[in-house]
This record gives sequence, structure tokens and C-alpha cells, in this order.
Amino acid sequence: MLSDPLILAYVISGFIIGTIFAAIPGLTATLALALLLPLTYSLDVTTALMACASIYMAGMCGGSITATTINIPGAPSSMMTALDGYPMQQKGKGALALGHAAVGSMVGGALGALLLIAVAPFVAEASLLVKTTGKFSLLAFAIVVIIIAQRGKMLKAAMAACIGLMLATVGLDAMEPVTRFTFGLSDLTAGIDLMPVIIGTFAISEILIQTNSSANARKAVEAFSKVTIRRRDFIPPLSSIRKIGVVCYVKSSLIGYFVGTLPGAGGSMGSFLAYAETVRTSSDPESFGKGNPKGIAASESANNAVCGGALVPMLTFGIPGDPITAIMLGVLVINGIQPGPQLMSGQAELIAPMLASLLFSAIVLIPLTLFLLGPYFIKIVSIRKDILYGIIALLAVVGSYVATYSGFQMIMALMMGVLAYYLRKNDFPIITLLLGFILGPNLEEFLRRSLALSNGNPLTFFTNLDSLFFIILTLVFVYFLAIKQPLKSPVKQTK
Repeated sequence: MLSDPLILAYVISGFIIGTIFAAIPGLTATLALALLLPLTYSLDVTTALMACASIYMAGMCGGSITATTINIPGAPSSMMTALDGYPMQQKGKGALALGHAAVGSMVGGALGALLLIAVAPFVAEASLLVKTTGKFSLLAFAIVVIIIAQRGKMLKAAMAACIGLMLATVGLDAMEPVTRFTFGLSDLTAGIDLMPVIIGTFAISEILIQTNSSANARKAVEAFSKVTIRRRDFIPPLSSIRKIGVVCYVKSSLIGYFVGTLPGAGGSMGSFLAYAETVRTSSDPESFGKGNPKGIAASESANNAVCGGALVPMLTFGIPGDPITAIMLGVLVINGIQPGPQLMSGQAELIAPMLASLLFSAIVLIPLTLFLLGPYFIKIVSIRKDILYGIIALLAVVGSYVATYSGFQMIMALMMGVLAYYLRKNDFPIITLLLGFILGPNLEEFLRRSLALSNGNPLTFFTNLDSLFFIILTLVFVYFLAIKQPLKSPVKQTK
């Protein structure tokens, strides 16, 4: 169906829109899909799903643009990309960093789509084996691994994660009809929304950091001015790709794919785990956080492979893996299509074009978009800082309002920005704060459910094999990252 010019135009348009929305802090691919959802009523279901798939893939890779150029991830899944992408930008290697991000996105997206086509039914059954106790241990594993990956400042990382977990408890209790920590403010009843937290911790705090670090800004502009950007500069040399290694791309993609099959995990968790695993197995862990392309490759491979993984539970069981697949589920239901085990075999003519669009977006549109538009992406850094960050501040505030339509949440974004600014000034990694906030609600819910089902017996986490597996995996990572490896070599938070 991609040979049809009209359908191809919808797919390409969806990819471009998804890239733009993902690159602007506060405007996510989820928002793009939600805003464009009414347009799908005028399309047949196959074309609508193909356009949704291209927006999804673009949303995962587009966040790396501003993560690399100005250290503000356009999407939560690109937070780990900023750790190494921005230092490369400061060294005048922004084009190369975006090139590595595109290669990682292309490999991860393609492998995720191929795995979705090949093994979706088997993976869906396997993911159902991870029950409530196992999901708690998996989330705890993710938080512990990211904390110990911040070598040299693990205590500060743990404190930041605790702040994130505490903020996640604000609002209505998930299991009982009571409010917590609202201090009498009705606006806090629904809790603190994720988007203002993301915008505050990255966009607002980065603006405040930049106002106090004009020297760094000048250094980045000077490095940029000394380099003539050509389109071929966005193509990483084969020697650099070999240095990263096929194993890194494939392993990170597999991590992202299998994390994606777990409902609610999302691209953020996939990139966190893939990055931590890459640091753990690296012969030079000190280089991460200072501009190591391997960190970019791991993060982007994982978060784009999540696309294929997240569609597995949605197509086979009607369980969305993340907000975007929830919207895609809506497209199916609106058109009278019921997801289930028989969908991929009984109605393959509807699903196959969507999978083809996912694969086409990964293999063709990601590198093509970077090759054609890359020079314009990289020029962001040459814009006068007062103008650039003024625009970002405007977009951040408007984006936080559009995401929630709440003036209170817009104020929360500003407050989170000030908090993150002081944390970053004191060398606290805000990555762990955000991870704690994202995973906190599910962590608490699975903990309380597990204890409720076992009559308050904590041994349930050791007697269930799925939970025991992740506990052992956590201990393995703690040994290799915190005990065996030297405690120097921090993965520094870029400023």
C-alpha cells in the first residue's frame, strides 16, 4: 500500500508532524496523535493506522534533536541521549551525534518492527507471565540500576529518586478514595501531571542554567562556528559504527523491545536499562556522560525498539503499552475492530500495512529526514541565546498548559524548574528524580497489591519466580556496577 502516492503522503506527513512535535519540549507525539485523531475519521482504518505508526516512530526519534543540540530532550525517551549527545554538541560534533542517534533509531526501530512481525504472539504470552510481584521487582530493578549507574554520586542519585517518588504520591490515592499531601489545594487532587514535571526539570531548569553559564554557551557557539556543516557529516563513519559494535545495537534493541511488551513501561524505561547495561559492559565507563557515541546508540536503539514491543500487548490482548498505543487502540475500536489473539492472523490485511509503515519509517524516513533537514536542526545552537531560550521558555510554558489545560500545572512546571535548577547546581542527577516520578505510581500500586494478595507477607517477592528473577538481576547489576567496578567514573549530568 506504500506504493499508493496518497497513502505514502499520509505516512510521510505523519512522520514529519511527529518529528516536529517530539522535538519541541512539551509537545509530544502523543499530543500530535491526539490532536490529529479527528482526522482519522475521514480515512479508512488501514491508512489511519499507517499514519499513526509513522507518528509513533517519529515521536521516539525526534526527541533526540533538541536533546543533542540544546540539552533539552523533546521527549522523555530521549533523556539518556542528552547525557552524551549534548557534550558532543559542545565539542562541535553535533552533526555526528545526531547521525549516531539516527543510526540507533533506525536499527532499533527496524528490529522492533521485525520482532513484532515474527514473534509477537510468543512474546505476548511470555509478558503475561510477569505478574504483580514481578512487575514491582522489575520497576524496583529499573530504579536501582539507574541510581548505581550514577557512579561517584550514588547517594545524591538516590536522594533525587526519593524526591521523585515523593512527588508521585501527591494527589488521590490509587487504591483508596483519599487524597494525600494536597495541603487543602483542590488543584492537587489529581496529582502533579507528568508533562509539567518533564518540562520543568529539563526545559525550565536548562534555561536557568544557561543564564548562569554564558561561558559554556559561548564555547558551544565557538565550536559550532569552527565547523562547516555538510549533509555527509550526519553520516557516521563505518569505523565509529564498528567501534560501537553490532552487539550494542542488537542488545539495546532487544532490551527496548521486551520492555515495550510490558504495559506501562514505555521508551523511557527501555532507554534507561539499555544505557545502564551498556555502561556496565563497557571497557571505558568513564567516558559515558562526556560524549560517548555508544551511549547515544544504546539509548536510541532501545527507545525506538519499544515501538514494536508496545504494539504486542495492544494487538494481541487489547492492552496498550503506552499512551500512543492507547490512541491507536481507539482507532481500532472506533472502526469496529476488536484486538485479540486472532487479530494478526484473521485480519492480517489490516495490520500488515501498519507494520510495513513502522518498518518503512525506521529504515527510510529516519535517515532521510536527518539527511535532508539535519543542517537546519543543528543550526539551532547558532541562534542567539536570548532569542532561543526566550522561545523555548514560551513553548515550555504554553506546552505545559496545552498538555493539561491547567494554569496550576503550568505554575507547577515553573516550580519544578526552580527545584531542578538547584539540584543540578549541586550536582544532583535529575534523571533519577524523573525516573522516580514516572515509575513511582506503578511501583506503589504493585507493591500494595502484592502485599494485599499475600496478606502482608513480604516473602511473596521471593517465592514468585518472576519477582525472584528480577531481584537476582538487580543484585547482579549492583555487583558489577557498584562493587566490582571502581566508584569513580560518574555518568555526569550535563549542564
